[in-house]
Amino acid sequence: MIRVVLADDQQLIRAGFRALLEAEVDIEVIGEAATGAEAVERAEAERPDVILMDIRMPDGDGLWATEQIVRNEALKNTRIIVVTTFEMDDYVARAIRGGASGFLVKDTEPVELIRAVRVVAQGDALLSPGVTRRLLERVAVGLSDAPNSERLAQLTEREREVLGLVGGGLNNEEIANRLVLSPLTAKTHVSRIMTKLGARDRAQLVVLAYETGLVTPGWSRD
Repeated sequence: MIRVVLADDQQLIRAGFRALLEAEVDIEVIGEAATGAEAVERAEAERPDVILMDIRMPDGDGLWATEQIVRNEALKNTRIIVVTTFEMDDYVARAIRGGASGFLVKDTEPVELIRAVRVVAQGDALLSPGVTRRLLERVAVGLSDAPNSERLAQLTEREREVLGLVGGGLNNEEIANRLVLSPLTAKTHVSRIMTKLGARDRAQLVVLAYETGLVTPGWSRD
């Protein structure tokens, strides 16, 4: 079972998410929170697999709560999906840099909400093209003009190439096709890169790809 906590100050939204998720045989909602502080408490008490985290909440917003949870070593297996609106890109960028595994908009189709929970629970990130590309480029805007490439020293040339493609938003199958590898080999490369760089999940690899200069704003996957 995928164990989920819902963090949103609007009870109606929490109720809607709960109804959708609990209709699935492999997903269980184990807790709710209406404030950032409650989200942290629920995470520490329940240790869920996934938290759907609203940004605008009282008593510690979703950004603060995300940072607190990510810093907690006991919660290293808890993944956070930021739930927001298109008008809040800057906040989402900060959340992803802080360790969130992806984001959803509040009017997401039900099937996409369910898919997102499953994807993140497996350790992947929500890195769909389009809006996510624009968001990740905003992440890069605040970085130093001189990319920090020192962290790449421990990677092989092939691993750097794979990291660049991960940063561009390609999934394992697309990376395999691009580099003429098997999907399993591509997945192995990604896993090794995460271990070497101490990345929490795939979303952090994307941020690292921008921070180290492997991917720059305007990068095209074509």
